[in-house]
Amino acid sequence: MRVGAYELKLEKRVALAGWEATIISILAIVFALALFSILFILAGVHPLSAYREILAYAFVNSYGLPLTVNRFIFLLLCTSAFIIPLRARLWNIGMTGQFYAGALGAFAVLLAFGGKALPPPHLPPALVIPLMVTAAALSGAVLGAIAGFLKGRFNVNEIVVTMLLNFILYWLVAHMIKEGGPFMNPGGRGESFELPPSVYAPLIAGTPFTILLALGAAVFLHFLFAKSRLGYQIKAHGHSPAAARYAGISTFKIPFLVFVMGGVLAGLAGYHYFAAVPGVYKIARNYGYFGDLAFYGIICGLISLGNPLAAIPIALLFGGLSVGGRYVQGKLDMGFGVDYALLGVLMITLVAFQFFYRYRMVWMKTRRETVSVDGNLP
Repeated sequence: MRVGAYELKLEKRVALAGWEATIISILAIVFALALFSILFILAGVHPLSAYREILAYAFVNSYGLPLTVNRFIFLLLCTSAFIIPLRARLWNIGMTGQFYAGALGAFAVLLAFGGKALPPPHLPPALVIPLMVTAAALSGAVLGAIAGFLKGRFNVNEIVVTMLLNFILYWLVAHMIKEGGPFMNPGGRGESFELPPSVYAPLIAGTPFTILLALGAAVFLHFLFAKSRLGYQIKAHGHSPAAARYAGISTFKIPFLVFVMGGVLAGLAGYHYFAAVPGVYKIARNYGYFGDLAFYGIICGLISLGNPLAAIPIALLFGGLSVGGRYVQGKLDMGFGVDYALLGVLMITLVAFQFFYRYRMVWMKTRRETVSVDGNLP
């Protein structure tokens, strides 16, 4: 586009500073909220009033804030589970299945050591809870290992494998908690048995201790990729598997390892939501909703450019908007799905604005040519 003596051109970025990425993301969020305002206007709701209700409930209200924090923990674990393979240029689309596996693993501990109704005999809660956390992490790791092994050994497409495992685990959970299943609630309500109070997860200022696991994992991954030899090998595999193989890096070990690590974190998300969130303490009948929510870990990972620390505020934002969107849907008498629609618009806009991570617009002065008296160019 040309304006007077200047022309607007796209220029490929050589590097992207952190502050530049932050500004681009903020502009994308503002644009997405402005775009979504159209739906509020069509529903006869003032956009500023709607956003004030969303943000106040999600980040200030004494009922909404704990929901946001719990949603944030879940999303950050799922995002980290996606980021680890992403740095190796591999796609973990199986956080949902690994999340389900983690939930099943945690609840299986109670069945293995005592049954549904009572805490395991001869085992104190201080031991049972770590066992449940460990079982959740290992269960997610096993599912991740399947995709990692098939990718590393036979180069089977990891997207296909992880998606298929998602469906398998979805129906496995259905079998385990529905009528006749070993995890079935004695009341037959289509959900699992409830955890006994003795094994409720410890709380830190009203927040499940799993927030330490989520934040600790993000910090650990930051230093892993920035400082460690393994982090270098993962990134080298991502740049070029062939070159990594030539440099002596195992092209079997890296895919296997990153999917196992991702499975561990997604499995912990399963423990968090169904065994650590106050008021839940069971595999709820709407477990599929949380499985769908795990896919937002992909979006948060892409928006953060695979940076584990940058994923923290993004996961918090998505968690708050999902909680606030569901609340405002009822309070303002809007149609079902406001939270999904809001996150969808935000997701699409943030992904679209990643174009500006790679390119920048610059105004360039056009070269003005002069013509001599005889009509020839000088």
